[in-house]
Amino acid sequence: MAAMKLIGSTVKFRAVLDAINVVAPIDSTVLIQGETGTGKEAVARAIHETSPRRRNRFVTLNCAAIPSALLESELFGHERGAFTGAVTQTVGRFQAADRGTLFLDEIGDLPLELQPKLLRVLQEKEFERLGGGRSIQADVRVITATNQDLERMVEERKFRADLFYRLDVFPITLPPLREREDDIPLLAEHFVRTLARRFGKSIDFIPDEVMRVLKRHHWPGNIRELQNVIERAVILATGPALDLRTIEPVAPKAVLPSTSTLIEAQRAHIISALRKSKWVVSGPRGAAAELGLPRTTLMAMMHRLGISREAVELRARQPHGPFATVPNAYPLVSSDNHETGGYNSLNAQSNS
Repeated sequence: MAAMKLIGSTVKFRAVLDAINVVAPIDSTVLIQGETGTGKEAVARAIHETSPRRRNRFVTLNCAAIPSALLESELFGHERGAFTGAVTQTVGRFQAADRGTLFLDEIGDLPLELQPKLLRVLQEKEFERLGGGRSIQADVRVITATNQDLERMVEERKFRADLFYRLDVFPITLPPLREREDDIPLLAEHFVRTLARRFGKSIDFIPDEVMRVLKRHHWPGNIRELQNVIERAVILATGPALDLRTIEPVAPKAVLPSTSTLIEAQRAHIISALRKSKWVVSGPRGAAAELGLPRTTLMAMMHRLGISREAVELRARQPHGPFATVPNAYPLVSSDNHETGGYNSLNAQSNS
């Protein structure tokens, strides 16, 4: 089944696969929740590809990526002359997904003024284009995803309760990668094999010491961050073994005694990425890309953790300040015999 293309074998991940197989044949709305980078769109695609709608289109829309003024047109389309610059009639995502599946990512960022219109199309199976008066039928399965706490947003009146209950018919919560440690070897091997083929590299195995580092890392950016790290290592690879010494070291996750210490570890990891990018947050060379996080998520984390360039530089001058030492050098691979003792042969049959 298509859902089984997803990679993982831990108990928590098998529970996700079971949920996909249960809900895929049933034409109901699904709300996928999980941290950034946990694979929410991949799960949505698996539901679509395992459903009776798989022969029709899978249409996506990131609600956070479209300006609020344009989001209604993106969802429902618009008529010619509906607003300045609307020179032609445009089909929206709902109409494009007719008889298929519409995946609305970052649904928590849907403006309050649009939420009743989404609720209507979910309940009545019809909508109107912006600037139009004719109702259009829409046979669309809607799958939504968010990394926000929608129940708390409902309590804070930032999200409509009636829409939340309509979307939350079948919730699926994706575990973060740090709770799927035994899946990291499967994912890493898959990424190495796929990326080596794409870049024309010959990489035969992942050394044990490299895999141990990957399994110890906290992965705040989850699977997306892991993929980014593997991609850089594959690009820079010069031999048959994956070698992380050629890229910025991956700081191992720490088993720490208190929440405050965990916060300091997270702060240090973000600061390390910011220093590497010379405090550039966005863009392909920015800290957000380095961490595998959306720019807005990283900025929110920086604000929450009190991270700014001025504060970091000021505290770095203090001998015992919390920013005085940032972990930026770890023995990822031993300097001798680093290509022996491979974790898994990449030429072997994959279990994923």
